[in-house]
Amino acid sequence: MNKIIHTDKAPAAVGPYSQAVLAGNTLYVSGQIPLNPATGAIEATDIAGQARQSLTNVKNILEEAGFTLNDVVKTTCLLHDVNDFAAFNEVYAEFFSENKPARACFGGNDIPKGALCEVEVIAVK
Repeated sequence: MNKIIHTDKAPAAVGPYSQAVLAGNTLYVSGQIPLNPATGAIEATDIAGQARQSLTNVKNILEEAGFTLNDVVKTTCLLHDVNDFAAFNEVYAEFFSENKPARACFGGNDIPKGALCEVEVIAVK
């Protein structure tokens, strides 16, 4: 049976979905945009700040489910502007410095709430 994961340390879903779903030993974390969970607002105005908030939200959801960033096997990263790729990667590398997961990164996307990035992950124990 699947288990729904929720934490107040990440923003509430902005649509009809869960923050994450644990299915067996695999955790599927929904795309996280750079909303501050305390305010529900996007506070950072640049890609570095927004990437850091999005990845912090991911990390907090992982921790709620008993996982760590080292358990992540796949990420999908959406960028509003592909020209932000290098700056996004600098922040991403701070979070995934040891066990680098497989990744897809796409640019040219309209992301909810006008965000500059969104990150989803799959983690396995």
